[in-house]
Amino acid sequence: MRRPLHLLGTLLAALGVLTLLWALLVWQWQDPFTGLYTRWKQHQLASQYDKRTRSFQPTISGVTQAAERASIAREAKRYRGSSTRGEVIGRLRVPRMGLNMLLVNGTDHETLKKGPGRDERTFMPGENRLVYIAGHRTTYLAPFSHIDRLRSGDRVTIEVPYGTFFYAVTGHRIVKSNDLSVLRSPRHELVELQACHPRFFATHRYIAYARLLRVEPRGGKPYELVAQASSK
Repeated sequence: MRRPLHLLGTLLAALGVLTLLWALLVWQWQDPFTGLYTRWKQHQLASQYDKRTRSFQPTISGVTQAAERASIAREAKRYRGSSTRGEVIGRLRVPRMGLNMLLVNGTDHETLKKGPGRDERTFMPGENRLVYIAGHRTTYLAPFSHIDRLRSGDRVTIEVPYGTFFYAVTGHRIVKSNDLSVLRSPRHELVELQACHPRFFATHRYIAYARLLRVEPRGGKPYELVAQASSK
C-alpha cells in the first residue's frame, strides 16, 4: 500500500512542479502554443496587407495643413468603411514593448488570436478621434504583455495604406472590465492601448494613452502637431 501511495505522491509533486514551471514560463514570456498560431496568422496577414496597400490608392491634397488633415480624414473614413472584421488594416509598432505586429480590424475573440485589434466602435488613424486597440497579454504572442512598462513620451507608430502616424504615450489608468467610458471619443486624435489587468485575470483593463505627434501621409506632405491641452 505504501508503494502506490509513494508513487502517487511523487507524481502529484512532479505535476505541481511542472505546473509551476509552466506558469513561470507564461508569466515571464508567453504561452508558446497559442503563439505558434498567431505567428502563422501574422505571416498570412503580411501578404494580405501588401495587397491592401497596393489596391488602396489615397487622394491626399491640400495647400494648408488644415486642408491636408481634412483630406486625410476623408481617406481614413473611406478606409474604415472598406475594412471588414478580422481583416488586416495596418502595422502597430511600440518599441518600449518590443512590439511590431500587423493590426487587425475588430476585438472579438477570433480576431484577437491574429494580433492586436482595433475596436470597430472607434475610428481609424487620421480621423482626428479615438483609435482604440486591444491585445492579449499572456497568449497569442501576447502583444500587450509589457503594456505596464510604457512611460510618458514612449513612441507608438501606426502604419496604414494612406500614411504613417506617430504618437507619444501620455499616461495610463486602470478601469473595471465593464467600464465603457473608455470608448468615448474626444474631439481630437487619441490612441488607447488596452489589455486585461492584472495578468491572467480579466477583472480590469489597463489603458495606455498616446497623443498624435506627426503624420506622414502617403502622397502628401509630412507635418507635426502642437501638443494637445488634455493629458489624454
